[in-house]
Amino acid sequence: MDSLLSAYSTASDDEDDSLARPIPMRPDYPPAERAKPEYPNPKPRFVPSYSASPSSNFPTEAPIPGRYISKRERAALASGGTVADPNPPSLPPKSPVLGTISESDLPRTVLSKLRHQTKGRANLGQIPEAVSITLHGHTKPVNTVQWSRSHVHLLASAGMDHTVNIWNVWGREQKRARVLNFHKAAVKDVKWSEQGLFVLSCGYDCSSRLIDVERGIETQVFKEDQVVGVVKFHPNSFNLFLSGGSKGLLKLWDVRMGSVVHEYTRSLGPILDVEFSTDGKQLISSSDESRSNVSENSIIVWDVSRQIPLSNQVYVEAYTCPCIRYHPIDPYFVAQSNGNYIAIFSSNPPFKLDKYRRYESHGVFGFPIKCNFSLDGDMVASGSTDGCIYFYGSKSSGLIKKVKAHEQACIDVSFHPVVPTVVATCSWDGKVCIFD
Repeated sequence: MDSLLSAYSTASDDEDDSLARPIPMRPDYPPAERAKPEYPNPKPRFVPSYSASPSSNFPTEAPIPGRYISKRERAALASGGTVADPNPPSLPPKSPVLGTISESDLPRTVLSKLRHQTKGRANLGQIPEAVSITLHGHTKPVNTVQWSRSHVHLLASAGMDHTVNIWNVWGREQKRARVLNFHKAAVKDVKWSEQGLFVLSCGYDCSSRLIDVERGIETQVFKEDQVVGVVKFHPNSFNLFLSGGSKGLLKLWDVRMGSVVHEYTRSLGPILDVEFSTDGKQLISSSDESRSNVSENSIIVWDVSRQIPLSNQVYVEAYTCPCIRYHPIDPYFVAQSNGNYIAIFSSNPPFKLDKYRRYESHGVFGFPIKCNFSLDGDMVASGSTDGCIYFYGSKSSGLIKKVKAHEQACIDVSFHPVVPTVVATCSWDGKVCIFD
């Protein structure tokens, strides 16, 4: 019994000792100090703004790396909410919109005249004698002007001030509707496209540019390794255009592909002008061959599809020709010569020079003076270094009338595509004038 009691008493004593043993406690460490910021006065944290709409409960900007993201932001991202791109793609540059290009801004009398005027013959006695509208906007010489055939109240002009201006000629308020300043250097030429409100321009920045006039944006750029001096749309396919430049290269471009489809290669000087025949099967190029002392290549007639010259001995006189124009009806073309006359050539092989007729009274003297036929082909109008317009009878080659237009050289003359008595001119003084 004593041994049994001693056994139980030992177990009870051990149990009481284990219960009475004190529980070890964690040592008391001093509280850790919070890290001080690197800068004593930190900038306030950016708090993203949210839309007031209940359906747009996600941040309007992407989270910045290293920034604290709140629970609401994390929930929005986890639920598939879209976050705006912090670097959105840049929109194409737009040209300044100064006025409207709509017909709604035209007076009723002018609008009725443009819509109901039939394309008839211009009476030789109805040649305009005075300026009706003067358009100011260019700050340097203007190289060319051209009317739009699809929107006959609009006129395009290209200048040495790096701009192409679109004019709403008879607009009540702002006549300068668009300033297309996409070129980085002087603009040499501009042409209207027959497909919508587009213009094609070229210049000293070694490029041709297709521009949407209505939206004021550049849609395509065609780069070259030469100064592009002239462009011309194909008469039967408005997706094709020809360009000529300072290295004597002639290139036929396809707008749909944005690339060259034909090249017309020959050792030529700078291209001064190009012109398609009325059927589009032939083209004529004029180049500056004064450095090579070989004038036989100054005017060349090409076969468009075969890319070969049909004749290179069309004009053998030692003058350059800054302008080439086909007659709209009869089988001949003319060339403005720096010999101060307009030469006449047959458009049928062998493209002979007419030695008995020429248009001469005006002056060229090295300026890029242009000429144009009237709609019916009865008249030829030419600019001149004395600032006048010279009107010639196309068949008689005699001078009909001389009209004072500018104080400095008159560079280009363009007949209106609907009203035969309306003529636009541009000058070396930067002015564009309308005769009516």
